[in-house]
Amino acid sequence: MRLLRSTDLALRVLMRLAVAGDATPTTRDVAADMDVPYTHAAKVVAELQHLGLLDARRGRGGGLALTDKGRTASVGAVVRTFEGDGDVVDCEGASPCPLNTGCRLRGALRRAQEAFFASLDPVTVADMVAEPTGPLLLEISRAS
Repeated sequence: MRLLRSTDLALRVLMRLAVAGDATPTTRDVAADMDVPYTHAAKVVAELQHLGLLDARRGRGGGLALTDKGRTASVGAVVRTFEGDGDVVDCEGASPCPLNTGCRLRGALRRAQEAFFASLDPVTVADMVAEPTGPLLLEISRAS
């Protein structure tokens, strides 16, 4: 399974903010740190704010800050939210699979997808920035 770019960026933004301390980087700062287009970062930040995982303040003295909910957020829940609940394969797309009504592969892939999410459920954003990741993130942000 390959994550969407927005899912990957959401996790990296959360991790970046988890090590920010009292600093409140802007969306532009985070986009530059992650080497992604500002517009893409802004969409992800808006969704994370909507989920209550970060606060975004505009204007002088504004910026992004991780909320308590964001720090303790389950990585599995974040991935589920950004990836959606669709199947790994599109069995009913423009050219529906002829095995659709009696296929066992679809169920096996669904169980594998759920096992993937379940393995991420106990992992929190705070867990992801433990040594050695947190100090590396700080170095990346200082270099930008």
